Amino acid sequence: MERLDVFDCSNVLIANFFTDDRGCAHENREHTLIYLCSGELEIEERGKKTILHEGECAFMRRDNRMWLQKHADKEHPYRSIVLKFTKPFLREFYQTLDKKEIYMESKREKVSLRVLPNNRPDIRSLFESLVPYFDAGVRPSDDVLKLKMIEGAYVLLNTDKSLYASLFDFVDPWKIDILDYLNENYMYDLSMEEIASYTGRSLATFKRDFAKVSNLTPQKWLIKRRLEAAHDMIKSGRKKITEACFDVGFKNLSHFSKVYKETYGYAPSMI
Repeated sequence: MERLDVFDCSNVLIANFFTDDRGCAHENREHTLIYLCSGELEIEERGKKTILHEGECAFMRRDNRMWLQKHADKEHPYRSIVLKFTKPFLREFYQTLDKKEIYMESKREKVSLRVLPNNRPDIRSLFESLVPYFDAGVRPSDDVLKLKMIEGAYVLLNTDKSLYASLFDFVDPWKIDILDYLNENYMYDLSMEEIASYTGRSLATFKRDFAKVSNLTPQKWLIKRRLEAAHDMIKSGRKKITEACFDVGFKNLSHFSKVYKETYGYAPSMI
């Protein structure tokens, strides 16, 4: 019999417990650090599969969509702990850093998923210190939660200097975040000029800012985003192929099938 427990502390800390396998589409609105206490997590992103085992940890960049398959058995239930780094927290944390020690040559990574080195004591101690709260059903205080988030941020910064640019990828406050806007409006038939205008930019500035957050062109990013959404709809059984095709913004079924096969290596009818 399936059992599901979710311990959610103000969207900061989440622990999931499963006795049966479960799959779901997952979209990171925030930078996320996930740790496997037990069980197995299969992450599919752009047709590539990564598997996390007990004691392993991964960083998932915000504004990326993935398919998660959580595996458990009677002796080893699925159990994970997640830290979500919100923009307000990261802005506040950034202000506490000694700017002289920040690696200014850091460049934002293009990869959306990074598995952290295994058997690190700082990672293990961070997450295992949270387990007693979940076992007891006691919510940590706000001060403890904040300390754990800071500890998690240092885990990432001590992993690789390039993660400075990934974590602190803030945009100018008077501009609408490009990826936030596109993730909410990718299915609509908008020109690049319209998207630039709606996000508070000229077309030239939009293209320049977009290049900072993706190694794809805006057009290719939109196609990729639509394919990911359609893939999730079809795979989960929520939509038939034709419905998914038009719901995500494609205008031609044959074109959709062609680019889908080029991306995933098989036709949508093969799911």
